[in-house]
Amino acid sequence: MTAAARRAGARRAPLMLAAGLCLLAGLDAALVLLELPAPVTADRLPKVHGVLLVLGFAGTLVALERAVALGGRLPYAAPACLGAGGLLLLAPIDLAVPRLLLVAGCTALCLLYVRFWRRQPSAALLAQGAGAVCAVGAALLWLGGLDVPRLLPWLAAFLVLTIAGERLELARVGALAPSAEQTFLACVGAVVTGVVGTLMWPTTGTLILGLALLALVAWLVAYDVARRLLRSTGLPRFTAACLLAGYAWLGLAGALWLLGGPVTDGTRYDAVVHAVFLGFVMSMIMAHAPVILPAVLRRPLPYHPSFAVAAWLLHLSLALRVLVGDLREVRGAWQVGGVLNIAAVLLFLLMAVTASVRATRKAATPAEPDRSRTPR
Repeated sequence: MTAAARRAGARRAPLMLAAGLCLLAGLDAALVLLELPAPVTADRLPKVHGVLLVLGFAGTLVALERAVALGGRLPYAAPACLGAGGLLLLAPIDLAVPRLLLVAGCTALCLLYVRFWRRQPSAALLAQGAGAVCAVGAALLWLGGLDVPRLLPWLAAFLVLTIAGERLELARVGALAPSAEQTFLACVGAVVTGVVGTLMWPTTGTLILGLALLALVAWLVAYDVARRLLRSTGLPRFTAACLLAGYAWLGLAGALWLLGGPVTDGTRYDAVVHAVFLGFVMSMIMAHAPVILPAVLRRPLPYHPSFAVAAWLLHLSLALRVLVGDLREVRGAWQVGGVLNIAAVLLFLLMAVTASVRATRKAATPAEPDRSRTPR
C-alpha cells in the first residue's frame, strides 16, 4: 500500500471514529432502554437512540463510502455533517443544532447521488437516491417535532433502499433481464409510497409498506447471488449467510407491518425496530465490512472464521429477543436477548479491529529472506 493511500485513510479515520462513537453511545442507550445498568445514563440518550444509530452511525458510514467513491474534498461534507450531528446529540446543547446538522448531512448525501447519476444513471442509483430522500424526510420531520416512532418507516426506508440498491448493482453482474430491474423499481416505488402514506393514512400506508417490503425481500432472495455463494467457503459463504439471514429479518418486519398495521410502542414496535435495524442492517454491515472498510480506511481487514461467531450470536440472540421476548412477551428473554445483541455487535467490532491491526502489522514487517536457496 502506498504512502498516499495510507494518508488518505488517516484523513478519513476521524469520520469513521465519529460513526464508531455514535454506535457505542447507541449501544449504551440500548442498555438504558432495557432497564439495565449502563456506563452512561444521561436522560437524553434513550430519546435519541434510534436517530443516533440510523443517521449518526449508519448514515455516516453510507455517506463516507459515497464520498470516497466520488473523490475530492467537497463530498466529505455529507459524512462530516452526519457524524457531527450524531455526536452533538450527546452534548448538553439545544437539540435543534444536531437536528439541523443531520438535515444538512442527509441533503448533502442526496447531492452526492445527483453527481453519481450524472456520471451513469441506473436503477440501483435510483433506489439509493430514494433512500437518501427518505433520510432527508426523516431528518426534516424530526426537526419539525415529529416523534421517532412516527419516523420509523422513513428511517427504515433509508437503509433498506440503500442496501437493496447496492445488492442490485452486484446482481447486475449476472446480466439481469430488463423485467427484473423493472420489478425491482416497482418494489422501490411501493416502499416509498408506503412510507409517505404512513404520515397521512397510517393504517393504509403501513399495510402498503409491509407488502412492499415482502415483495422486495422476495426479489432479493430470487436474484441475489447469495444463494449460490452459500455453497462456497470463507468470506463468500460468510457474506451469503449474513445476507440471507438479514433478508429473513426484513421479511419478518414486513409481515408484522402488513398483518399488524401501524405500531408506535410496546413489544411489537420493539420487534419491528430490531428486526430491521439489527437483523437486517447490522447483518449487512457484518457481511460487507471485510470489503468496504479496507476501501475506505486503506487498511486491510482479512476475513477470519471468528467473524461468524459474532454473526451467529447476533441472530440467535435476536431470535430470543424478538420471537420469545417481544412476540410472546417474555420479559426475561427480551432483556437477555437485548444484552446478547449488544455483546454480538461489540464482539464483531473487537474482532474486526484485531484482525485489521494484525494484518497491518504483518504487511509492514519486511519478509524474511529465503535462506534455503542462498548459495553456500
